[in-house]
Amino acid sequence: MPSIGQLAALACIWEVTARKPGNVHRYQDFNDVGLVDFLASAIALIPVLDRAAGRPVGETVLDAVQATRTLAASNTNLGVILLLSPLAAIPAHENLRSGLEPILAGLTADDSRSVYQAIRLAQPGGLGRVPEQDVSTEPTLPLRDIMALAAGRDMIALQYVNSFQEVFEEGLPALRQGLDKIGCLEDAIIWTHLTLLGMHPDSLIARKCGLAEAEEASRLAREVIAAGWPERSEGRQALIELDAWLRAEGHVRNPGTTADLVTASLFAALRQGIMKVPSTWPWSL
Repeated sequence: MPSIGQLAALACIWEVTARKPGNVHRYQDFNDVGLVDFLASAIALIPVLDRAAGRPVGETVLDAVQATRTLAASNTNLGVILLLSPLAAIPAHENLRSGLEPILAGLTADDSRSVYQAIRLAQPGGLGRVPEQDVSTEPTLPLRDIMALAAGRDMIALQYVNSFQEVFEEGLPALRQGLDKIGCLEDAIIWTHLTLLGMHPDSLIARKCGLAEAEEASRLAREVIAAGWPERSEGRQALIELDAWLRAEGHVRNPGTTADLVTASLFAALRQGIMKVPSTWPWSL
C-alpha cells in the first residue's frame, strides 16, 4: 500500500511529466528550472508528508520547503506544498473531504508564522506587498484568516477558505471526465489543466502580468476545448498556439497555480482510490 508521501510524490511526478501548455514537462524546461528539479522536489516531499498526520500544518509546510531546498536551487513547489500539507494531515483512515474542515478550522497563528518563514525561504516570484499581514512582517492572525485576506487574488489561498472546493468539485470531475473521454493518463491531466485554467484566471499569471493577461489565458484555454482537443486537428492546433503564447517572453505567463491545483486533484484522486496504483490507465495513446 503506498504511503501518503508516495502518493503525493506520484501526483507531483504525473503532473510535471504531462505536456501541459505553458509549464515545464518532459520535453520542455525553463531557463532557470527544469523537469529534473521538479522530480527531485517530489522525492523531497515523501518523508515530510508521511509524517504530516497529527502535526501542525505550518510545520509540515516549513519542513517541506526546507527539504525541497536541499535538492532544488529555486522554488519549484511552494504552491503544491501549501495545497498538499493540509490534505496529508488527514489520517489515512479518514475520508479526505470530511476530514479536511477540522484541519483547516484548527489552523493557528503558529501555523501562520511557520508558513511565512517557508514563503520567505522559497522566495516565490511576483508576490509584491500587501497592506495587511504582508509576508515580510510577523503574522498575528491564524493561517486560515490570513488566507481569507488573500483569497480574492490567489486560488491557493482560496482553497483554505472554501475547503478545497475547486479541487473536489472541479479538478476531480475534470480528471474523471478526461479519463473517461480520452482514455489515457497524460491527456486526462492536460484536460484537467485546460478545464481549470478555462474556469479561473491563473493567480501566478495575474501576479506577474496582470489580470487581463490571466483572463486571456483562460479564454484561450476554453477555445482549445471548444475546438475539439484532442480529437480534432483544430483543437490540437489551438493547444500548440496556446502553449506558444504562454511560453513567449521568457515563459512569463506560466500558469503555475493551475498546475498546483492539478497536482492537488491528482493527489485527492489517488488518496480516495479514484485512481489506482499501479495505474490501470496507459500513460499515452
